[in-house]
Amino acid sequence: MEKKPIYKRKVFIVIVLVILSLILLRLMLPTIVKKYVNKSLSSLPDYHGHVNDIDISLWRGAYVIHNLYINKIDEVSNVPFINLEQTDISVQWKSLFQGRIVSEIVLNKPEVIYVFEDHDETGESELDDWTEVLTDLVPISINSLKINNGKLAFVQIIPDPTIDLHIHSISATATNLQNVKDKDVKLPSSFNINGTSIGNGALLVKGKLNLLKVIPDMDISFSLEDAEVTAFNDFFDEYAKLDFEKGTINFYSEIAIADGYLKSYVKPLLKDSKLIGPKEGFFEKLWEGFVGFFKFVLKNQETDNVATKIPIEGDLNDSSADVWESVFNLFRNAWFEAFKGEIDDNIEFKDAESLSN
Repeated sequence: MEKKPIYKRKVFIVIVLVILSLILLRLMLPTIVKKYVNKSLSSLPDYHGHVNDIDISLWRGAYVIHNLYINKIDEVSNVPFINLEQTDISVQWKSLFQGRIVSEIVLNKPEVIYVFEDHDETGESELDDWTEVLTDLVPISINSLKINNGKLAFVQIIPDPTIDLHIHSISATATNLQNVKDKDVKLPSSFNINGTSIGNGALLVKGKLNLLKVIPDMDISFSLEDAEVTAFNDFFDEYAKLDFEKGTINFYSEIAIADGYLKSYVKPLLKDSKLIGPKEGFFEKLWEGFVGFFKFVLKNQETDNVATKIPIEGDLNDSSADVWESVFNLFRNAWFEAFKGEIDDNIEFKDAESLSN
C-alpha cells in the first residue's frame, strides 16, 4: 500500500527534473547558438567576424542575430565589409500548408561596403567561404526575404579624394524564392527594390526570377532617376578627367536571361549638364574642350539631353554590346528623336528565350 505514493513521488520528481532541464536548456540555448555562430565565423580564412548577441523565440520558430559583422583580416580600411544590425530568421508557417519547410528572413539596417583596397586580391574560393558560412546560419532554405533601411557601397580609398558610390535607404522584398507555389510558372519568384543613390537619385529595381537554376532566369527592369551628376565628380575626375558644375544623370535598363542567354539594353541620359571650366595644363584644357564640343553637338536642343541606348545580347559567357548602334543612338537622340526618360518596356523574357533556342 505504501509503494503507490512512492511511485507517484518518483514520477513527479522525474517530471519536475525534465521541466527544469528544458527551462535550463532554453536559458542556455542563445549562448550555445552564439558560440556556434562565432566559432563558424572565426573559421573563415582571410576574414574575421563576430556576433554580439542572439535571441531565441521558440514559439514562432525563430532566432534573431544582433550585430553580425564580417571583415578582411588584413583590411586597409577599418570599415566592416558586412554589418547586419539585426537579422530575424524564422520558419515561414504558411508554406507548411503547401508541404514545404522553408524560412523567411528580415534584415534590419544591413550594410555591405566593398572597399576595393580590402578585396583586390580576393578570389572566388575566399568569396565562397564567407557566403557559405552565412548560408549555414539559416538551417532551412530561404523562401522570403525583406530588407529595411539597407546600404550598399563601393568605395575606392587610394585616390584623393575617396570615391564613394553608394545606395542607402534600401527597402526590398523577395517572395517565393524556393518556388513553394506557382510551380508551373517559368519565373515564379518576384522582387522589388527601392533606394536612394548618391546625388539623391531614386533607384527602382523590380522583376521576376527563377533562382532554382544554376544560372537564374530573370526578367527585370532598372531605373535610376534624377541623381545630381556633381555627386559623381570624384568618379568622373578619376576615370574621365571631367568635372560637372550642374546636371542630373539617369539610367534605365531592362534585362532578360533565359538558359544563360542575355537580352538587354542600358540607356544613360545626362540632362541640363554643364562642365566646370578646363583645368590647368594644356592637355586637360584640350580634353575638356574636346568633350565640351561633342557634348554640344550631341545634345538634343529641345530636351537638353545627351543620351544613348546600348543594346547587349548573347551568351552570358560571350555577350557583347553593339558599339555601332550605341554610337548611332547618340546622334539619333541629338538630331532625330530624343530618348524618353523612362524604361522602354520592349524587352521580355521570351526575347532571351528566342536566343537560347
